[in-house]
Amino acid sequence: MADTPATVFLKANGVQYTEHEYEYVERGGTEVSAQSLGVPEHHVVKTLVMEDEAGKPLIVLMHGDRKVSTKNLARQAERKRVEPCKPDAAQRHSGYQVGGTSPFGTRKKLPVYMERSILDLPEVYINGGRRGYLVRISSKDILRTLAPQLVDVALEA
Repeated sequence: MADTPATVFLKANGVQYTEHEYEYVERGGTEVSAQSLGVPEHHVVKTLVMEDEAGKPLIVLMHGDRKVSTKNLARQAERKRVEPCKPDAAQRHSGYQVGGTSPFGTRKKLPVYMERSILDLPEVYINGGRRGYLVRISSKDILRTLAPQLVDVALEA
């Protein structure tokens, strides 16, 4: 399988991972990938590109079966407001096509916020840098390589 900027980053940082492909479905989200791989949707971590009131981008890592409270995120990130980026802006900031966004190997270094409870899972599935492609990695490796700010912003989906 061809490397992506994400897998190049993971290898450069000594992260062990396994590759998992699935049939990408437009707007299918983590429900499709979780079903395809036979894993709980809670263990699939989505990478969301958002921006603050000044248009500055940031990444949020969230369980597939949860939503982000943008109000709580703004408060915990000490911003006035946080909202999802438009797809073209998300692609411009991350360098990845929407649906294939990985927090690893982004075009620019972006601040990363991660739902704290992701660390309760020993391993998670997270986008490997293209649509229909997840990597299974240790949640501790996310902490080690991205140094995210841990937040409590999950809402039941």
